[in-house]
This record gives sequence, C-alpha cells and structure tokens, in this order.
Amino acid sequence: MAFKILIIACPHGKEAIVAGGIGCDERTGGVISIDLRGYSKIRPSLARLKSLRFLDLSSNNFDGVPVPAFVGSLENLRYLNLPIAKFRGAIPPNLENLSNLQYLDLPTPFQWLSTNNLGWISGLGSLKYLALDGVNLSMVSSTWISVLNGFLSLSGLHLSDCRLSCLISSPGLVNFTSLAALDLSFNSFDSEFPQWLLNVSSLVSVDMSFSGLYGRIPLGLGELPHLQILILSGNDNFSASCTQLGGIPSSIGSLCSLVNFDLSNNNLKSSLPEILQRGSETCYSQSSLPNLRYLRLNDNRLRGYLPSWMGQFKNLEELTLDYNLLEGPSPSSLGTLKNLTVLDLGRNQLNGTLPVDLGQLSELDVLDVSFNHLSGTLSEEHFANLRKMKTLDLSSNSFTLNVSADWMPPFQVHSLGMGSCQIGPSFPAWLRHENEINYLDFSNASISGPVPSWANYLIRCQQLLLRLLISALTFFQGPFPLPISEIRLLDLSNNQFLGGIPQNLSKYMPELGFLSLSSNRITGGLPESIGEMQWLQVINLANNNLSGSIPPSIGNCSSLEVLNLQNNSLSGLIAAPLGQLQGLQSLYLSNNKLSGDLPSSFKNLSSLETLDIGNNQLNGTIPAWMAEGFINLRILSLRSNAFSGEIPHELSSLSSLQVLDLAENNLTGNIPSSFGDLKAMVEGQARIEYLFYRNYGGTYYQENCRVTMQSQSQLYTKTLSLVTSVDISGNNLGGEFPKEMTKLVGLLILNLSRNDIGGEIPESISSMSQLLSLDLSSNRLFGVIPQSMPSLSFLSYLNLSDNNFSRKIPYTQQMMTFPSSYYGNSGLCGAPLNVTCPADEPDKRETIEDSRGDDEFIDQWFYLSVGLGYAAGILVPIVVLHIKGSWANSYFDFIDRIARRWLPIGNRRAKLLRNRR
Repeated sequence: MAFKILIIACPHGKEAIVAGGIGCDERTGGVISIDLRGYSKIRPSLARLKSLRFLDLSSNNFDGVPVPAFVGSLENLRYLNLPIAKFRGAIPPNLENLSNLQYLDLPTPFQWLSTNNLGWISGLGSLKYLALDGVNLSMVSSTWISVLNGFLSLSGLHLSDCRLSCLISSPGLVNFTSLAALDLSFNSFDSEFPQWLLNVSSLVSVDMSFSGLYGRIPLGLGELPHLQILILSGNDNFSASCTQLGGIPSSIGSLCSLVNFDLSNNNLKSSLPEILQRGSETCYSQSSLPNLRYLRLNDNRLRGYLPSWMGQFKNLEELTLDYNLLEGPSPSSLGTLKNLTVLDLGRNQLNGTLPVDLGQLSELDVLDVSFNHLSGTLSEEHFANLRKMKTLDLSSNSFTLNVSADWMPPFQVHSLGMGSCQIGPSFPAWLRHENEINYLDFSNASISGPVPSWANYLIRCQQLLLRLLISALTFFQGPFPLPISEIRLLDLSNNQFLGGIPQNLSKYMPELGFLSLSSNRITGGLPESIGEMQWLQVINLANNNLSGSIPPSIGNCSSLEVLNLQNNSLSGLIAAPLGQLQGLQSLYLSNNKLSGDLPSSFKNLSSLETLDIGNNQLNGTIPAWMAEGFINLRILSLRSNAFSGEIPHELSSLSSLQVLDLAENNLTGNIPSSFGDLKAMVEGQARIEYLFYRNYGGTYYQENCRVTMQSQSQLYTKTLSLVTSVDISGNNLGGEFPKEMTKLVGLLILNLSRNDIGGEIPESISSMSQLLSLDLSSNRLFGVIPQSMPSLSFLSYLNLSDNNFSRKIPYTQQMMTFPSSYYGNSGLCGAPLNVTCPADEPDKRETIEDSRGDDEFIDQWFYLSVGLGYAAGILVPIVVLHIKGSWANSYFDFIDRIARRWLPIGNRRAKLLRNRR
C-alpha cells in the first residue's frame, strides 16, 4: 500500500496524531514523529521534515531497495527504527550526521545490508541503543570494539549474526559504563571469553551463544552484580579448568539477580559445582540463585548424580539437562518445583524409578525422561495433577503402565512418547479421551491384537502441523488400518498387518509426507494412485510380500527423497519415470525379481546418495554415465545380478563413494587402476554422522546398508558413515592386483576373492593401515607374501587361500591369528602349515628354547606384546565401529599407558641380558 506524505499544519497548543501515524509538536506544530509500519513505499518528501525526531519504517517490504540516503539529513532524528523492512545494499555513511540519534535499530535478514567500516558511527554522539543484527560486518576491522567503546551512554549493543570473525580484543580502558545488554551471538570470533567484559558492572544481559568461544568460562562472572541473563550456549570448545570442579564456575552461585542461565550445547564436563546448593551470603537468601527461572545445561558432558538440592530453585520454570551423562536416580525434590513448566532429563544414563512427586507439578507443560535406564511401575498417581501437560515422553526406558481400565488422564497432550514401555496387552482404552494428539509413539509397547475401531478418531487432528499419529504399533494384526485425510506421517512398521495397500490411498491421505509400512505381511501390488501423493518424501515398504511391477506413476512424486522397496517380490523392469525424481537421495530395490537394464533416465538422479539394487536379475553393462549422473553417490551396490562387461574406470571420479559392491556378477576385464583415486576411501571416514532424512519429532527414516565381511552380511546403521568397503568378489576379473589400490589408506574392507586375478601382492599393501578385512582367496596370485603385511595391526580377517603363493609365510604378529588363511598354496612353507622350508632358507625367528634362564623376562614380554597386539588388532576395530566413541578413546588410552610403562623397562632389561653374553 502506498503512503503519500502531505506537508500539513499541525494544530497548535497540544501534541496531536493527525493521520497515518503522524505526531505533531504541541508548541511549534511541526511534524516530529512518523510511524509508517506496514506501508510499502517511502517518499523523498520525508526529507523536508527537518523537525522529525521519530521515524519508524519497520515491518515493510521495500523489495531490496537501499536505505534512503536522505535519512542522513534528518539531523533532529532521535529514534530510527528499520527492522524487517527488506532494505538491501550498503548502509549510507551520511548517517554520521545524525548527532542527536539515540536509538538505531537496523537489523536485517540474510546479511542484506552491509558496511565496510563503522567510522560513520563515531558521529552518533548521543547513541544509547544500537542494533545491527544480521548486517554483514565481515569486512570491518578488529577496531570496531574500540569505536563503540567511546559511547559512554550506550546501554544496548546488538551485533548478532554479523559475520564478525576477529578476536574480541580488549579496548584498553573500558568506557562501557552504561552498557546493560550485549548480544554478540552467532558470530565466529575464535576467541576466549573477553575478560574485559568482567569490568562492565552495569551488564544485565549477555548473549554470546554460538560465537566460537573456547577455553574456560571465566571465574569473574560472579562479580557482575546486576546480571540477569547469561547465554553462552553453542560454544563447543568451552572446557573445564583444572582449578574448577567442573566446566561451570562455582562463582555463578553469587549472581543473585540471575534469571536465565544457558550453557547448553557446549563441551562442559564433570558435575554441577556444589556452591549452587548452599545459601548465599551475597544474596541474603537461603539458596544461591534465588531468582533463577531458566536453567539450560543440555547437550554437554555433565556427569555424576542429579543432585537433590536442585529442589532449592523454587522459582525455576525450565530445567533442561538432556543429552548429558548424568546417572543415578531422579531426585524426588524435583517435585517441589511448583513453577516448573519444562523438565527435560532425556538422553542421559539415569536409573531407578520416576518419582511419584512429579505428578504434583500442576504447571508442567513438558516432561521428557526418554532414552534413560529408568524402570518401575507408573500409576495414576504419577500423573494426578499434570493438567497442563502437552508433551510427555517416557520412551526407551523400561516402565510398566498400571492404570485402571476406566482411567481418564487429567491432560490433553499433543505429543505422547511411550515407546518400549509395557502398555499392553491391548490397545489402551484411556487413549480414546486424548483429543489433541498429533504425535504418538507406542513402538515396542507389548501391544497385540487388532486396532480398535475407535482408534481411527485419533487421526482427526485440529492442528495444521500434524507430524505422526501411530509409530510402530508392535504386533498389531489384521488388515491395514485406513486413516482419514489430515495425516502427514504414518509409521506402522514392524507389525503383522495383512492384506494389500488400498488403491485409493491418495484419496484418504493426500497430504502424506512420510509413509513406512515396512516389516509387515502386506501383499499385492503398489497402487497407481501413489503417484498422486505430491507431498511424499519418504516411502518405506521394505520387508513385505509385495508383488507385481513398480508403478511408473511414482515418478510423479516430485518431493520424494527416499524410496525403499527392498526385500519384496517385485518383478519386471525398473520403471524409467523413476529417473524424474531429481530430489531422490536414497533408492533401495534390492532382493526382488527385477530384470532388464538400468534405465538411462537414472542419469538425472543428481541428488542420489545411495543406490542398492542388489540381488535381482538385472543385466547389461554397468553404465559409465553413473560417474556423471551420481555426483553425490556414497553407497553403490549392484551385488548378485547378471551385469557383464568391464568395470567403467569413470567410477573412480565418484569422490564421495565409500561403499562399492559389485560382487556376484559376470564382470570381465581388469580392475581399473584408477580405483586408487576414490577420494572417500583414500581419506577414510573419521566422524560418526547419523544418516537420515526427514526427522519428524523424533521419528525418521534412518539410512542403512548391508556389507559382506568374512562371508557374512552385516547391517550397518548408526556407524554406517564410518564404513569404507570395496567388494568385487565372484566375477571373472583378470589382470593383476592394481598397485594403485594400496593408496586407499582409509579402506576397511577389501574383497577380490573368486576371480582370475594374477600377479603379486604389492609390498605397499602395508600402507592400507586401516584394513579390517582382506580376502584375496581363489585367484591366481603368486610370489611371496609381502613381509610388510604383519604391520597391518587392525586386520581381523585375512584369507589368502587357493592361490599360487610360495616360500615362507611371514607368520608373526597379526599373521599368527589366521592359521587357516594359507591353505591351497602348494608353494608355501613354514608355520602354521606342516611344510618345512628348505635348508637354504633359515628360520630367522628366535626360538623359545634360546631364551630360557636369564631370558625369562623377555619371554614374558613377548607374550605381553602378542596379547596387546591381538587385543589392538582384533578387539579395537570392533569396539571403534560398534560402541561409543568415548569407550574407544578410553581403551586406546589404556593401551598407550601400558605400552609407555612397560616398553622402556622391557627394552632396558633385554639390553642388559644381551650385554651379559
């Protein structure tokens, strides 16, 4: 809407609001304030209003035009408010003319506004409040803090998300004597906490969250007497100091005025400092932090018991301690926090029962104790007064729910998680009284039998954001329940539903975005109408008895990211229209009866990260266009088909490829030497990253992959991002073992068995230091087993059988743990085979008989070193891949300590014994 400014005569004798948010001076009649919020145009005629003191242009859509330069000519302006106005470009430097300006609010989204220096601010001598949130200040020099330090009256400074990256250096003499609010969040300072802030005693609010801070949280924070808000979340490199009990300074207990304390998403260790439990002489109170209302310590590494003295914070409204390492019982004193609205203790290691006192927290809106080790029986008393409860998550514990058949919960929850709780055996009748549910998880809840007819009413949701209604209703039987139209996410996996998928599925669920019916007993074909469901992002129908062909209409599901149809009985050709799914990231069609070639239309699947079409009847050659089309591919499995021809060397350009499985086909030719350039296998995978798509309130599709190792197929999910594997076994490949492949130093699994590969194993194979499994059996390899192979200390499986290797086996270190790996090589000799090597090849190993008597200590050290080598080589890789990273780190530290302690002693002792001889 356009707004045309008119120069009018304001009435004398009083201040007046004339029109369109215009204010007039009561003495002179001049226009002194204009409020143009909600208008879409600004007129240059505003520059004539020289008496203007107040100008508000917020909440407009100026469509990316620059901030009008004439604003700098309004020299009497004291208040300039420009947020959410969609200005773009450089801030006009002539704003420095506004020497009377006290309030400047100029935030912008997405760094639409920018400035190369803050010199123009020096002219704003009267400035009391400055907000440049979102303004691009990346080119501003590190002197910006000194420039702002000159404003003695500055009370509010907000520079959030400004791309500041320099050190927060000290401005020298601190002049911020009036500064009350400081917001430097969402920058990248890469700096310690600025110590000079501890001299700004006027501070009331400090927000330095997600600012790249490191080091310790300063002890002197307790000297800021007026501090009410302290937010330091999201600084991952904060750590404990050796002079502190933990990462949280005990001096925090002296902040008498503190209301909001947020240290979430950091690297804080140890337990809560005990000073927080004692009465504070400074605050003249029976407890420390008497005004605390919000305590957020989630996503850290806090250990120890949850202290009972948490109940002293009587004004506490929010307590979030989730994603830590807390253990022990939940203290009943939490039930005394009558003002508590949010209690989140999820993702810890708590045990014991849930205190019945929590049922008295009548203000509680969120209660989350999920993913702990809690147990016991939950009765109606546990929920007696939870009338305001909207989110209740008890999942992934071992609770048993014991309520009467006619129990009516006092709450109307929106989100209810009771996965892994004993709720059954029948569908809970009390659920029919919950009329506001939009998230329900009853997975592994020991419920069996049919879904009651009244349960369909659960799928009537009044809210727009419906996320999940039924998740993994364990052991439900009977026909597939057909919900009504509002549902957006449906997960009925891991049950015993029978029958077919309704042909009119799109009619009943037109807005469905997530569909998982995996691991049931569903039969029949896929309905053509599935192509009409434009919002579908995940389709998971794996592990059923589906038959027929894949309907081409799925190619119309333009939002689809995951299609999992593996482990069914689908047949026919792969529908070419699937190549239209340009957003598809994960495609599983393995273990079906599909035939024909891979459609050339697949070259358009540029977002594809996983392609698993193994165990079908597909034929033709492996298309070279995969390298050009699948630029983001991480997992490629064509296993157990009838592909023929040579392996395209172009596949080596797939820089993200970490799992390549071409086993059990009819491939011929040589292994491309360019495979040594597979970047993700050269560098290896060092971080565990959960691979999933579309997380809906804790329910998501998790990526998975089966990798064959030691002739056994193993399913990887949570550790999949660490797996690197090449399996080309069971083909007709010839040529030699490519020396270039030994450059894959990050490879864990290599299987070239059951081919016709000749030549020798390169001596450089020792550079593949991360190998866990190496299978070269049933080929035509010859020559000597490389003397460097015993250095592969992580190797837990080796098979060199049925080749033409000769001479002595290097049977030391790790090689001693694979006694059956050398059979079928007529030229090999020495242990563990019962073939004596020729006399002209002396055994260079020291025998045990030569080391008796004075060498008894060396014998003991030998066995100790073998034991440690076995543990490191066999157990550690399994530990690293299958348990928590913290356990693996502790294990390595233990091995290092043993080695450091005993190796020098063993070396000195052996040297003395040799000298005696």
